[in-house]
Amino acid sequence: MSFPPFFCGLPFTTRQAGKKLNWLLGGGEVRQVLKGVYVATETPDTPELRAAAAALVIPADGVARAETAAWIHGIPTAALNASDQVPIRWTRNPADTVNLGGYRVTNPPATGVELALHLPRPFALASIDALLRSGRADRATLEALLDKYEAHQAQLRARQIIKHADPRAESPGESWLRLRLLDAGFTKPDLQVQVNGPTRDYRLDLGYPDPVDGVRLGLEYDSDRWHSKDHQQTRDASRRTELAALNWHIIPVRRTDLWGSYPALELAVGAFLCTWPRLPRRW
Repeated sequence: MSFPPFFCGLPFTTRQAGKKLNWLLGGGEVRQVLKGVYVATETPDTPELRAAAAALVIPADGVARAETAAWIHGIPTAALNASDQVPIRWTRNPADTVNLGGYRVTNPPATGVELALHLPRPFALASIDALLRSGRADRATLEALLDKYEAHQAQLRARQIIKHADPRAESPGESWLRLRLLDAGFTKPDLQVQVNGPTRDYRLDLGYPDPVDGVRLGLEYDSDRWHSKDHQQTRDASRRTELAALNWHIIPVRRTDLWGSYPALELAVGAFLCTWPRLPRRW
């Protein structure tokens, strides 16, 4: 099929597509990348493509920042609803920038600092964890950049988020769970805990390796995607039975355990560690 020039691997807007858009979407010829911005389906998803898409919805002298820049760099900022649209954030007075395909975007460290300052705490921590895991920024760089925001009302909160960040966290759910534990006043758990068994080895998302009456505590975040089907839950139950035989008590945690005011998670962890949690929940 022959496309007009703006369909040939380049992003385009609803206005540019005109009446052909619904037909192209119906035929699977194009996909949406931002609200009101589309690209041919076979076009590879790259930071340069995303920067070009963002440039269509921000002013010519604007620079993508915050969540928009995070999306361009591939840094996740939320995971409650995969269909959420990427917020369009831009500025004419950027901090440090990088050029992607001819378009300016705040660089990963500057983007990370903005996320720590402006996102809700659980999403901020998950984003900074992911940024550190990507290797495109380190804690010292983020802390140094944050010094420029001394007058910002959220600076202290952002500094705490950066302090808590850990590149070993492998999913937003693990980051949220760790923040719940820290907010409750428990000591920082170890991450990606290795447990050696007689026939196989295990890895726990988080854990407290110091035994209590000979038993250690592990916590695992069970995402809806990988732990909701019957055969997945049967597998999980068998795995935890095996870990119990190795003197590990496992607390499985679902998304619903992390969001809301009921402190069942904190009370369960506190009962095992013989520590009363700090309540009420902060988020």
